[in-house]
Amino acid sequence: MPWFMAVFGRDTIIACLQTLLFGPELARNALAALASLQAREDDPSADAEPGKIVHEVRYGKAAERWFHRYYGTIDATPLYLVLFSELWRWTDDTSLAQEFKEPALRALEWIDRYGDLDGDGFIEARKRSERGLDVQSWKDSWDSQRFHDGRIAEPPIAPAEAQGYVYDAKRRLAEIAREVWRDRPLAERLEREAEELKRRFDEAFWCEDRGGFYALALDGDKNQVDSICSNIGHLLWSQIVPPERVEAIVDQLMGEGLWSGWGVRTMSENEPAYSPLSYHNGTVWPHDNSLIAWGLAQHDRWPELQRIVQRMLAASRHFDHQLPEVFAGLRRSETPFPIAYPTAARPQAWAAGTPVLLLQLLLGLRPNRQRHRLESVAPAELPHWVGSLRLSGVRAFDSTWDVRVRDGIVQVEAV
Repeated sequence: MPWFMAVFGRDTIIACLQTLLFGPELARNALAALASLQAREDDPSADAEPGKIVHEVRYGKAAERWFHRYYGTIDATPLYLVLFSELWRWTDDTSLAQEFKEPALRALEWIDRYGDLDGDGFIEARKRSERGLDVQSWKDSWDSQRFHDGRIAEPPIAPAEAQGYVYDAKRRLAEIAREVWRDRPLAERLEREAEELKRRFDEAFWCEDRGGFYALALDGDKNQVDSICSNIGHLLWSQIVPPERVEAIVDQLMGEGLWSGWGVRTMSENEPAYSPLSYHNGTVWPHDNSLIAWGLAQHDRWPELQRIVQRMLAASRHFDHQLPEVFAGLRRSETPFPIAYPTAARPQAWAAGTPVLLLQLLLGLRPNRQRHRLESVAPAELPHWVGSLRLSGVRAFDSTWDVRVRDGIVQVEAV
């Protein structure tokens, strides 16, 4: 029986973020399902606190071996708010914003009351269950939180990308609070908290050496876990990176340490803990690359975004156009095809969602809520390898749109 045939909160949310081109139903149903599973009690045995979004749900013998519901995830709760906001931006549906107000406010309370364990303004993860996960960010293998000297960080762990998710979630929720809920005090408070988090994050996580980068995490003693990892790309996506740092982050992502030629590795090959076949310490994850590409799009870094799209689609041809969960981080210059990871799940939800999001990003498709239009912000001419392309039936704002690429120009028309 496949162990990963189960509901995962984080994976569900990201797969929905990747596939909004298909319409709102998947995301809306996911928000409802995860709200019904949202923790209501403090239960240390399941790493649950009120307002927390579930990590995984299992039944039968699988539940006997692990948990029926397990809540050991630090990032699913802020990501829930990101999906809530993104779906609203694609629909401008005020009834949706009202329907999920209560679970959204519960998630926000979890961030502020339970997520920040020591009051320093950052959310941290610490296992309370006797048999839960030691690491509760997306790179949740036991050995993923490594210092540059190879040591493993001790909990509680404050992952860098999770702080970015919180920053993004608060800014997004402030928008909904102001425009739909008409709660200006809440909107103003969230914006203040987000800006303070951005300032303190830069102070606590920025590492000046090796060209400049953000630490993977802070350990239990607030030491920077200073390995160079792909998580910095998620920071571009959440837009917590100040403008003067963007260039350094892009250089790290596309430099020889992280860039394999097939995609961005989870860990730089210059780190002592790097291995091209280590689950989270050197492999290439398609979904990770899709969020990095989204971050590049947020900062108009089109050449780098296009490189990720081109190489990820090239890699997919070696997997029968069905990207796996993960593949090896070996250099493209050394292997004529991407090397498979022995136990990678395929199909896998957020790997399957990757080419959909990459296509959206390549075409520069964004919803304009003020004009109720789907628009393209892509550069004037796309690379020749894109060729001719047509998407029909793209849905946004209760309308259907056709998207065409002709002679490198993206055209979007309502049907």
